[in-house]
Amino acid sequence: MTNQEMLMVEHLEELRKRIIYTLIAFLVFLIGSFIFVNDIYTWLIRDLGHKLAVLGPSEILWVYFMISGVIAIALTIPIAAYQTWLFVKPALSENERKTTLAYIPGLFILFIAGLSFGYFVVYPTVLGFLLSLSEGQFETMFTSEKYFKFMINLTLPFGFLFEIPLVVMFLTSLGVVNPMILSKARKIAYFLLVVVAILITPPDFMSDILVTVPLLVLYEFSVTLSKIVYRKKLKQQSDNVIEMRKTS
Repeated sequence: MTNQEMLMVEHLEELRKRIIYTLIAFLVFLIGSFIFVNDIYTWLIRDLGHKLAVLGPSEILWVYFMISGVIAIALTIPIAAYQTWLFVKPALSENERKTTLAYIPGLFILFIAGLSFGYFVVYPTVLGFLLSLSEGQFETMFTSEKYFKFMINLTLPFGFLFEIPLVVMFLTSLGVVNPMILSKARKIAYFLLVVVAILITPPDFMSDILVTVPLLVLYEFSVTLSKIVYRKKLKQQSDNVIEMRKTS
């Protein structure tokens, strides 16, 4: 084998190891979440006022796994980010290593913030609006599977979408993107975010608006953060040049 082939094999082995560690962490968190899933289930339906219907013996098990899966994903995010950092660490400078490592806690915090926003703001608003449409005309009854699918579809995407500002900051610090590129891509980004909002929400205008507006705000917030990081990066580069001239 040539040196290049051996290097490629080593990279693939390292990647495989990082993926395995991440999957093990996910399985551990999944099992741990499943142990307490009954209490979590009870808390999530606390405001319904009635029990949910089950159409088959395996449905409640599927619901329990859905709930445990979301919790396991949230807890695995910092582990996955750290394993990714370990994989790319050899290719980074000392300054880049410190910078990228500092983003890992933020990934977890923003994911939880996104889930909280989806669950406490978007989900009850959309659910209340949809229930108001059937008030006095239909008898409303939920099945466990449909109720939690609806809840997760409205909350889980926000966990990932709230990562956008941090991802933009990270890419700006590495020089992959800059605020000028983000500003020029604003129209395309708006269009894509509107499409995402329509895809993850029920087919009604109010739900689309409730999801679209926060996404557009997130994008503009990301552009602002990118400008801050970009200015700091330029200043640091300028300071480094001045320091080099002084020492030469």
